[in-house]
Amino acid sequence: MHAEWLPTILQGSVSEIYVLKCDTLRFEYVNPAAANNLQYSIAELAEMSPATIAQNMTHEAYEHFFQDMRNGSRNSVAINTIHTRKDGSTYPIEFQLFYLASGAEPVIIAIGNDVSSRDKSDKALRASESRLGAMVSNTPGLVYQFLLHGDGQFSFPYLSEGCEALLGITAEALHANPTLFVELILPEDRQSYQDAMLASIEQMNNWNWEGRIWIEKWKDVKWINLRAMPRMLDEHCVQWEGLMTNITASRLEQEEIIRSRAQLAELSAHIDIVKEQERTHIAREIHDDLGGNLTAIKMALALLTRRLPRKNVELIEKADYVESLVDRTIESVHRIAGNLRPGILDFGLVAAIDWQGREFEKQVGIPCQFSSNKTEIDLALDQATALFRIFQEALTNIAKHAKASLVTVQLVHTRQYVRLEIVDNGRGIQMTDRNKPKSFGIRGMVERSIAMGGSLSVSTAPKGGTIVAINVPLPEIA
Repeated sequence: MHAEWLPTILQGSVSEIYVLKCDTLRFEYVNPAAANNLQYSIAELAEMSPATIAQNMTHEAYEHFFQDMRNGSRNSVAINTIHTRKDGSTYPIEFQLFYLASGAEPVIIAIGNDVSSRDKSDKALRASESRLGAMVSNTPGLVYQFLLHGDGQFSFPYLSEGCEALLGITAEALHANPTLFVELILPEDRQSYQDAMLASIEQMNNWNWEGRIWIEKWKDVKWINLRAMPRMLDEHCVQWEGLMTNITASRLEQEEIIRSRAQLAELSAHIDIVKEQERTHIAREIHDDLGGNLTAIKMALALLTRRLPRKNVELIEKADYVESLVDRTIESVHRIAGNLRPGILDFGLVAAIDWQGREFEKQVGIPCQFSSNKTEIDLALDQATALFRIFQEALTNIAKHAKASLVTVQLVHTRQYVRLEIVDNGRGIQMTDRNKPKSFGIRGMVERSIAMGGSLSVSTAPKGGTIVAINVPLPEIA
């Protein structure tokens, strides 16, 4: 190195550089970076010693360091101290001391760096790690890292304290033998675990899996949920950071809800069947007993009327009134019995729906166009009755709410299913309409369709209005 470069290097260095006389420990040289940081002039520093600005370091301590370097036991010494500025403020500094014996008087060269920023960063990092540790320790579950290598081997670089509480094995045991985790998964759930992991790798998106594990420690099965985000460490390694939680309680609750709904649906279907059977029984009783009695009354009344004197106009008028009353009562009996169970169902589903559509048009005044691709559709009596009741309810809803001017009904029979579609050109149905409290029309239709093994959908027609479609699957014929 050329000697003329040295002043420029010393002047331009951002490190604090000091040259001290070994015998007096006075500053022989202080570079501008040191003077600026200490807020002293070069002249002021020339009258000071290291112990003046580094008040936590004594003169004897410096002498000890220098002695080690003088006798050759140490080439350099690293020290950490705190400098005090002229205004009283302090800052940490890290020094490297070198002994230079050349020349008339040996000197100590001290090169130091202000480590305030580093210390602040370290402090912030420790605070951040402390906060993260607190959050992890209070997280209900297992916080983990999962590393998959290109050869298929995997490991758990990090496992939180919740490992043993969730999996029944310690973090140390899982670190030593990562395959213990896969062995916990029930055999029937392992394929879905692998598929979810591979899908996460292919798309580099969240790994989300739910499955069951066997906890040997407690002889129990747990449901766990695994959620983790992947990142590529290199072209062969993928690492996930995520959380495993125990979802056994929620899964059991979910299964209980599903089981309860199935029981309710079964009970609803049973009630509908019993109700239809009771309606049929009552309709027959009304038709046979009341109808028969009223017919006998009408015949007896006709006989009595013929025997009344023609001159007794008042009695003949009374007899005619009673006869008309009997006729109206017979009509009411037929209507009530028909409402309880339409006898038209005995002639088949196609005839029953066609008749109900014409009755709707006659009573409400809205045209109802019906078409079917079959003249006869062979359905079980319970299914045919349920499909007919759904049709009746759909027409009732149209009459009450749709404000329609036309209803189109299609009945389609294929090898796989029977489909009934009711379309109106009214105002349409809103989601709020379906969710109204105590609104049981559509709910009842859905329950009936489920009970007969079918499905029901309610949607908006392309040109406005509502489409109600019911699909009833048919048993496959070999």
